[in-house]
Amino acid sequence: METSELLSQVRKIEIKTKGLSNNIFAGEYHSAFKGRGMAFSEVREYQYGDDVRDIDWNVTARFGHPYIKVFEEERELTVILLVDVSGSLDFGTINQTKRQMITEIAATLAFSAIQNNDKIGVIFFSDKIEKFIPPKKGRKHILLIIRELLNFQPTSRQTDIGGAVEFMTNAIKKRCTVFLLSDFYNQKDLQQELTIANRRHDMVALQVYDQRMTELPNVGIIRLRDAESNEEIFVDTSSSAVRRAHHEWWINHQNKVRDMLSHANIDSISVRTDEDYVKTLINLFRRRS
Repeated sequence: METSELLSQVRKIEIKTKGLSNNIFAGEYHSAFKGRGMAFSEVREYQYGDDVRDIDWNVTARFGHPYIKVFEEERELTVILLVDVSGSLDFGTINQTKRQMITEIAATLAFSAIQNNDKIGVIFFSDKIEKFIPPKKGRKHILLIIRELLNFQPTSRQTDIGGAVEFMTNAIKKRCTVFLLSDFYNQKDLQQELTIANRRHDMVALQVYDQRMTELPNVGIIRLRDAESNEEIFVDTSSSAVRRAHHEWWINHQNKVRDMLSHANIDSISVRTDEDYVKTLINLFRRRS
């Protein structure tokens, strides 16, 4: 992508997603994603009814009567976008590809985070870690992230979500909020990696899919190519049995994904490429408030 075209797309994404994060998501995001916990603020004299576990014994010994530690919520978050950039994301039959929608959602989350004075970083993954942008604050950092989202070219077309989740768990030491953005085309069982990651961090899964993944059109014999393995097959879509089998495959696939995320206690949403993701994100935020 040429520099002028890239800058134009960056600007368009910034205008749309920054407006959404400022006007729609700001309050919802703030209440949905809490800080890392309670941080020490000050000490004060013990009052009847205070929790004795909060007594500061060093200060108490110094002054001869009990003092307790006062804590306040840490509001600042570290947000990590764990972004799938494998070959299957290039597919899209209506309006936009899955990759384009993921880019827009990721940019909206990035601006929401920065509006809340949070740090944000990105991990691009295929079947390996393609790029890691460590979390920082600031508009310049956000624009760097958006440029990478728009223009990043992975070196592999395969997918390994489990490996990416494991890398994130090991690389990010402090508790953070992680948005996993993928089509979940990967068929491997991710239960263990997701469960371990969600114990250490606060994980949210955002699945983007295309309408043609749910049902095949009746258009006769077509050639289908797997975007990750490059394998090609011919499918007779005029056969109702073939169309029904494909739809049943999709239902089973989605049930497996939902069960896997549910057992790992991870909040999740699914968005189709021809749908408005705004309402779906807001509903997710409100569920977590």
